Amino acid sequence: MPELPEVEVTRRGLAPQLAGRRISAVEVREPRLRWPVSREVRSLAGRTVRAVHRRGKYLLLDCGDGHLIVHLGMSGSLRLLPPGTPAQKHDHFDLVLGDRLLRLRDPRRFGAVLWTSRALDSHPLLAGLGLEPLSPALAPARLHALTRGCRMPVKQFLMDARRIVGVGNIYASESLFRAGIDPRKRANRASLNDCTKLAKAIKQTLRAAIRAGGSSLRDYVGADGMLGEFQSRTWVYGREGEPCRRCHSAIKRIVQAGRSSFFCPTCQR
Repeated sequence: MPELPEVEVTRRGLAPQLAGRRISAVEVREPRLRWPVSREVRSLAGRTVRAVHRRGKYLLLDCGDGHLIVHLGMSGSLRLLPPGTPAQKHDHFDLVLGDRLLRLRDPRRFGAVLWTSRALDSHPLLAGLGLEPLSPALAPARLHALTRGCRMPVKQFLMDARRIVGVGNIYASESLFRAGIDPRKRANRASLNDCTKLAKAIKQTLRAAIRAGGSSLRDYVGADGMLGEFQSRTWVYGREGEPCRRCHSAIKRIVQAGRSSFFCPTCQR
């Protein structure tokens, strides 16, 4: 599933190409995404995209009197293409902006294209989201406060979007390795020193992933069609049985809440 790094890579690729451009047409080939594509979305022609923002894993196209909210779901990707480019089987939505079009490809149809004229922080999909991990809001003291009273394993805590947004399975495992914390440790057992290391590790991991173009495990590609490369640079994720790049112990894999967690039993305590 595209997580924060993949969505941010997409945003950075789209923003300079879309900002200031007028929407000339909208084409919906498959309205049955995670939620049906609404009449408001189909009527966007004539509006101008002022800017492209991100909140968690949601892309937000600011059109002045409202926002187009786009979520890539489990398998979606957005591409910038020349107008008239033939659509393929899973190309469900086009936003035409003069001499270019923005196309959503979503094989599993868990993505979303929604319109809202409400304040973004009151939208049901956005109102309950937690801290942006790359912002100053994710400070050690704030992270420590969030862990108090939370008895779940710290790996699951990191993946709870009500607390911190966008730290998916890969990036939670990688962040915990950088911080030297066992993924099974209860969140409320994390000390302020642990949270200091973890806040730094989360930011380092996400920034490294963005620089690498994100992770392409299945369908994800950036707006330019390029695959992400972070999956080939991981410290622990996907490396079960391989030697740790620091201490040479064998990397272990366990299952937590139905998801694979990878860690080094020597480096992470």
